[in-house]
Amino acid sequence: MNYEFAYGIGFHPWEDAVEEPLFVERITQLFEEEERDREPPYGRALDVGTGSGIWGIELAKRGWQVTGIDNVEKALQRARDRIGTTGVEMGLVLGDVTDLRASGIDPGYQLILDTGTFHGLNREQREAMGREVDAVAAPDASVLMLTWEPKRRGPLPRGASRSEIEAAFPGWTVTDLGETHFEAPRPVELLLKPDEHWYRLRRG
Repeated sequence: MNYEFAYGIGFHPWEDAVEEPLFVERITQLFEEEERDREPPYGRALDVGTGSGIWGIELAKRGWQVTGIDNVEKALQRARDRIGTTGVEMGLVLGDVTDLRASGIDPGYQLILDTGTFHGLNREQREAMGREVDAVAAPDASVLMLTWEPKRRGPLPRGASRSEIEAAFPGWTVTDLGETHFEAPRPVELLLKPDEHWYRLRRG
């Protein structure tokens, strides 16, 4: 999907997830599980494909030291505006998720969040993203990844299976955490059948 074009014409329906109570409840539960038995500040979090920064900002509010990376300047400008209105601290990087280190992302992230980037990449890009995440993740890191189930959807993300995630992240244990509970508008749901799932990846 051409996200630069989408943001250029103001098309970003994925931002509507923040208005979906069940989706928000589920992602909040996942954040809480990563924070269990710990006190803020929780450590460094990397929001890959951050877009307008919605979920990176939520992590920052909770006590994470957050960096968001995206390759679309218009998306990052929306993120800057959001950060300005919320008053949180969150770093933003214009860069490529398949080449994190060249984009200035250094190692040591305890949490990596992907709310829809990996599942839109081709095989070579996924392998590159897996290598880069592995390089910048802390030894005890977790990855929280949202993907659609695989299906041809024209120019939209085709999705990714658990086995495809495992192939791109060798050495990580992948756990299917179930549906995201995002409720797309009925026509969109019938047309795309996203069947969104959360996955958790941990080393070992």
